Amino acid sequence: MRSVAIYDMDKTITRKATWTPFLIHAAMARAPWRLALLPAAGIASLLYLARAIDRARLKEVTHRLMLGRTIPPADLEAVAQAFADSVAASNMFADARKRVEADRAAGWEPVLATASHGYYARAIAARLGIAQVIATEARRDADGNVLAGIEGENCYGPAKLRLIEAWMAREGLTRSDLRIRFYSDHVSDAPVLEWADEPFAVNAHGPLRRLAAARGWTVLDWEG
Repeated sequence: MRSVAIYDMDKTITRKATWTPFLIHAAMARAPWRLALLPAAGIASLLYLARAIDRARLKEVTHRLMLGRTIPPADLEAVAQAFADSVAASNMFADARKRVEADRAAGWEPVLATASHGYYARAIAARLGIAQVIATEARRDADGNVLAGIEGENCYGPAKLRLIEAWMAREGLTRSDLRIRFYSDHVSDAPVLEWADEPFAVNAHGPLRRLAAARGWTVLDWEG
């Protein structure tokens, strides 16, 4: 049986969320004038909070504002690598690093499953030696340029479980082939936590901490 340890990223492995910092980093690196559009991105966030748009649309709008309509893949890769370096230096729990290494040493294959865009999540995962990444993916045009639109589903909530199952299908795996650990900080990942053999509520916010207590899930608080 194959043992797989799946990790959420934002506030599970990283101390803080990464999307807005990535957008700011990318704008500063490529087109600093786009920082003047941050108030418009803030309005989009307010529309999301008011439930006028969903999380996927929020990502598309803020990507378009801060990165532009299209971005060549080599340019985006350079920005993502530099951003991943900054995350590894100052926005990553030391305990998360230790846990990934301990799981790997115990025979668990690490996988990152995150709502963040794959174009920078893969670079962050690489800093942890994680090769398998399940993430939100961007559309691309015929020349391979990255677009603001999302390809498929935003990897959040129940969609994260569907995308994990799609990854399993591509790998030729069935659920009975696997023993799965899953680590997350947020109650939106309850579908995957319920599905996992070993669910871990990590740095859990209130709703997840209460759910973990009710379900008997292990609660971890990472430091450093």
